[in-house]
Parts: sequence; structure tokens; C-alpha cells
Amino acid sequence: MRRTYIEAIVAAIADEMRRDDRVFMIGQDIGKFGGPMSGSKGLFEEFGPRRIREAPISESAMVGSAIGAAMYGQRPIVEVSFGEFLPLVMSQIVLQAANVHYMTAGQANVPVVIRTRLGDGPYRGHPQCYEAWFPHVPGLKVVMPALPRDAGRLMRAAIRDPNPVLFLENMQCYHAVREEVPDEDEPLPIGTARIVREGHSVTVAATGWLVHRALAAAERLTPQGVSVEVIDVRCLAPLDLETIVGSLRKTSHLVIAHEAWKISGFGAEISAEIAETALDALDAPIVRVGAPHMPVPATRSLRELFLPNESSLIEAIQKVLAY
Repeated sequence: MRRTYIEAIVAAIADEMRRDDRVFMIGQDIGKFGGPMSGSKGLFEEFGPRRIREAPISESAMVGSAIGAAMYGQRPIVEVSFGEFLPLVMSQIVLQAANVHYMTAGQANVPVVIRTRLGDGPYRGHPQCYEAWFPHVPGLKVVMPALPRDAGRLMRAAIRDPNPVLFLENMQCYHAVREEVPDEDEPLPIGTARIVREGHSVTVAATGWLVHRALAAAERLTPQGVSVEVIDVRCLAPLDLETIVGSLRKTSHLVIAHEAWKISGFGAEISAEIAETALDALDAPIVRVGAPHMPVPATRSLRELFLPNESSLIEAIQKVLAY
């Protein structure tokens, strides 16, 4: 069946809830309303209020409750409606969920999925991208798929994982992309990148909506004889460096792109890893594409100028090839 990004995620959650009665959701507006941007559409009608649990407006209470339930054998999916609310749950995610398995010498697990939306979207107040904060934390897996089937398969893997997974959903991807997503699909191992377009001139390693902008940029550059290989990083922790290095050894040029701020963004980590492990593969310095180091504008017209886009990627690709 052809599904959008969010349809694939919701279908995966529904399948996992049917498969395992320990799986439940907790969050704000996830019941009869169907979740922000239809993020839980249809789940309340099938599973009812016991397993689709409405929460008060307290992100710390939601995530803390989910961690406790996970330690007692349940498999909660807790929804933090938007990424800009992640600072409210740093203690629960960083100090508790990610640490329990280690601090108990493996005697306790925290099989919790923390899902949230980030990036540009229909809500002017919710555009922040904080994904670079979390791969720094030992004990926490961080995934950020860009394509519908990957999103569904990674959600299945996250729900079945014995320890915490932060599941980041880019709002631009929600309804803009469709692809075939089989019913009862298999989980995708967390920690693998995906080459979504093969090429030989330059590698673009991208996350979230920038994967789709990279594909569009690649199409525009093809008539100029530029062959762009596009990688969806999709898993920030653990990072599949092997796939990126393998592509780089073929193209010798690397552009890294994400919607988040360029300064200290996740692209910096990829750049550092390449510098330490595969510097000999580069024929030119790495070029990073990201947002300017300033607050995200609220107005649509300014945001279109602020956020990296297809033109930003074309400029970066031309720069790295001209070196």
C-alpha cells in the first residue's frame, strides 16, 4: 500500500500494539483528536483510552511516567508533541532513561520510545531542530528517518528495542512523500544509513527533509554532468559511518546537510569522524549546509530565506567540486 510518512508510522504503531499488549501510547491530544498533524489518527478508535492515554500538559510527567512503566515491563511510546519541548524533559531522557541499564549493571531495561516532531511545519511556533544534543548521550539511540517505509520499519524496531529510543519525525516529511509500505513490514535494524540515490561525483549525507531537497538538487545538476550520491543518514546514534565512508571513497567529495543550525549541528560530528578515519578519501574540504546561527524566524517569508533548501545544496555541491 502507498502510504505517507506519518501513515507508515501510525500503521507500524498499530501493528505493534496488536502484536504486543504491553505497547501503549501516552501524550497530549493523541486520543479522539488524533494527534497533532494526524500523528495518532485511528489509534484511539481501535485501542481505546486504556492504551491511548491522554496526558496533562506536563512533558516531564509524561516521560517520567513512561520510563517508570517501561521499567515495570511495559513498552510505552510517549509523545512529546514538538521538539521545542524537549528541553523540558532533559532530566528524564538524559539522566534517567539513558542511564538505568548501565547504572543497574544490566539488571534493568527501559524499553521506551520518545517520539517528537521537529523542523519546519504548519505551526509557526514549533520549528526548532535539537537533534544534535542527543547522540552525545551514551545509552540512547536516536533515529531520524526521511522516507515513509524507513519510518515505519524504524518505529517497529524502536518499539521492540530493550532500551530507550528517541524517534525524531520531520514535519515537512509528514504528508509530502508517499511510497509503497507493505503491511506487517519487518523492523529495520537501528544504526544503518541508506543510499537513496547512487552517483559518482559527490556524496551528500543528509537528514530529514534535506534528504528530499538533496534528491531534487541532484536532478537539477544531472544535465550539467554532476552525478550526486545521496545518503539518508537516518540513524544518528549509532551512526553508520561505514556507508558514508564507502560512498566517499567512490566520490572523494562530501557535502553534509541538515535543517538544524550549522554551528555544532550533527554535521560537525560526521565531519570529525571523517577527519579521523577517512581523511585520505577527500579531494576537497567537506562543505556543511545548515541554518544560520540565529533564532528561527516566525514568519513564513523570512523562514524561507533562513532555512537551507535546494539552492543551498546546489551551491554547496558546486563549491566542493570547484575546489
